[in-house]
Formats: sequence, structure tokens, C-alpha cells
Amino acid sequence: MNFDGLTLATMLAAAGAMALGSAFQAALGMGVALMAAPLLALLDPAFVPGPMLLAATLLAALMAYGEREALDQRMLGISYVGLAAGTVAGAFVLQALGAAHLERVIGAVILVAVALSLFGVSVAANARGLLAAGGASGVMGVLAGLHGPAISLAFQHADPKKARAMLGAYFTVAYLSAVAALALVGSFGAPELARTVVLLPGVVIGFATAPLARRYVDRRVLRAGILGVAAVSGLILLVK
Repeated sequence: MNFDGLTLATMLAAAGAMALGSAFQAALGMGVALMAAPLLALLDPAFVPGPMLLAATLLAALMAYGEREALDQRMLGISYVGLAAGTVAGAFVLQALGAAHLERVIGAVILVAVALSLFGVSVAANARGLLAAGGASGVMGVLAGLHGPAISLAFQHADPKKARAMLGAYFTVAYLSAVAALALVGSFGAPELARTVVLLPGVVIGFATAPLARRYVDRRVLRAGILGVAAVSGLILLVK
């Protein structure tokens, strides 16, 4: 069996990688890009970033809708303002300086943020903190494809249900914005859409199995998971 140049084995492996990342993100609030992207890139580089992000948009929307009663619309709106500003700023920085060393700089910044959090310093989940975290997330999303580490640090002490809802709503907009940008520059078309379809079953499976993992996700586990994912993201960017 062959679909748009993909064998059945490749499609099953890609869906499996997406299921693993989706289950992790649906339980913790973030992580699909970090966990799924490397595996998908090995299977077929065309799976990333566009198809993975568009498939992950469904996951993020399901997360936000499933726990919508925990959403804080005002704080979410402020984070969107930060995201928009950071996205524009990141585009200008990328255009002006290029991306040769920026990923390493961002990786170092993430690791510093994690270290500060481990020593008791964190981003407050208030208007100022979410504006700053959203801005940093937008910049990192444009420059390095990682929206999660910056914004998630603002929710490391939050109730897990609220963290999942807020991050789900935030990522829905962030991922769609990234896909739209890719389409505008000609990097997302019919081949990428076909690969998105391949990944969607993995999203559904991952989301369906996430409740099993959520039984073990309390505030302590949430904070450890967020800091762990952020630290690995920073290390990957630093050594690329």
C-alpha cells in the first residue's frame, strides 16, 4: 500500500509517533513537538513542521474545549497579544540577522529560565507575566519552531486542568498562525495536507489515551514535566 509516496509502514510509524506526542501533550499541556518532531523528521522530513503543526492544532483545540470551564478569557487574550507581538518581532529579527546562531541563543535562554525556576524564580501567571511569556513564545516559535517552553513556564505552578486548558487554547492559535505563515511563503500545500491526514489518527488515539496518564499528573508532576520538556528543548537548540 502506498499513499502519496508513503508506505504503509511509514504511515503507521508516523501515526504512532504522533499518538505518543499527543498523549503526552494532552496529559501535561505541552510536548507534542518535542516528542514527535524528531521521529517524524526521520521517517519523512516533509512531515515537519507544517503537517505536524496542523495536526497538533486539532489536539490543542480538543484540549481547550474539553476543559473550557477552566479557561481565563482575559488572561488568554493577553497571552495572544504577546504572541502576536512576539511573532512580528521574531520575523523582523530573523530577517535582519538570519538564523545561524539564534537557535543556540534561544536554547541558552530557555536553560537559564529553567535554572531560575528550579531556584524558585518563575514567570507569574498574571497580565504582565503572560504578556512577556507570550511575546517570548512568539519569538521562539518563529526562530526555532518552539512555542511551548516560554509560555508553559507561566503555568508550572497552576492547577493541571487550568494549565491544559490555557495551553490548549494558546497553542490552537499559535499553531494555526505558524501554518498560515508557512502557506504564505509556499511551504505548505497539497503534499503537506496529505501528510497531515496521515497524522490525524495518531492525534485521536493520543487524546483518547491521555486520561490514563492524567491520573498521575498533579501540580508537582506538572511542574517537573514542564521544566523537563523546556530543558530538553533548550539543550536540543543549544547543540544543533
